[in-house]
Amino acid sequence: MKAKATLKQIAKELNVSVSTVSKALNDSPEISEQTKTRIKEYAKLKNYKPNVIGLNLKNRSTKTIGVIIPNILNSFFAKVFSGIEKVADEKGYNVITCISNESLEKEINTLEMLSNGTIDGFILSISEEAQKLQEYSHFAAIINDGTPIVMFDRIAEEIECDKVVVDDFDSALNATQHLINIGCKNIALFSSVDNLSVGKLRAEGYLKALENNHIAINENIILRTESEDDLKDKTEILFANNTIDGIFALDENDSVVALRISLKKGYKIPENLSIIGFADGILASRRLSPSLTTVSQHGPEIGEAAARLLIERIENKNEKEPYKTTIIKTELRERESTRRQ
Repeated sequence: MKAKATLKQIAKELNVSVSTVSKALNDSPEISEQTKTRIKEYAKLKNYKPNVIGLNLKNRSTKTIGVIIPNILNSFFAKVFSGIEKVADEKGYNVITCISNESLEKEINTLEMLSNGTIDGFILSISEEAQKLQEYSHFAAIINDGTPIVMFDRIAEEIECDKVVVDDFDSALNATQHLINIGCKNIALFSSVDNLSVGKLRAEGYLKALENNHIAINENIILRTESEDDLKDKTEILFANNTIDGIFALDENDSVVALRISLKKGYKIPENLSIIGFADGILASRRLSPSLTTVSQHGPEIGEAAARLLIERIENKNEKEPYKTTIIKTELRERESTRRQ
């Protein structure tokens, strides 16, 4: 591999100043076209690459966005990322993606590593551990240092920044209401995300739908857990001691657990048990049998909205615009797991 030349080396070889080389490589009108061409060709020959961090210290711009997602296996986050990348590409920005793996420590380390001049701003969804501990000071520190953040899906209300969310409460209320409308009277709640902001909002929407329809709350069929393994254990107990005719699952994994264990227990879906789940991937529509009726979160739209908010904040950094919260409407997509009205 050829060694990379520096501005100083190029200047010495061509017998010009470092300032002249820098201006020529940045197409400054102060430098003649002939000199620009000579310097650019020589820089290319010598494998010159600009120091991104150095440029950032001077210009405060790298045209690069940092994206931190909690879980690479969740198709929802993959869809959000596709929306981010689409807008970033249109606007001439690069994207660096990191995964917190639901770890607070990794989330903090990633923020610190990338905020040293590598990126202009962050788009992120908060790790499970940070939400469980309600620890958000690392976000405030980054924002106070002048690096903008846009949060999506899992957010911290107390952190002042731009946010993109779906209408989790209303979506859950409407999904539960749909189950009631098709005749379900004993609707179980399946949640392994009760320590997340989205899980809490969705559970509140479910409870509100029951209240609106004067349906008594049965705690025995409300499974609010913090892990998939715990949910599976409690599901076995639920089916052994209760009869249900509907399930509302708050996460894609919860939806899979609901469907598979229901079938294992001999339920006919949707004849005597209807299931709706929050899900945004092909798993629900193509890989499960019967296919799953879902609350679709429109991941790409969330990503596009987040990227636009961040780029707008970066490019108007001298203007004190109020922070915005964009709400993306969900959609109930009926498939085979629910009875028809």
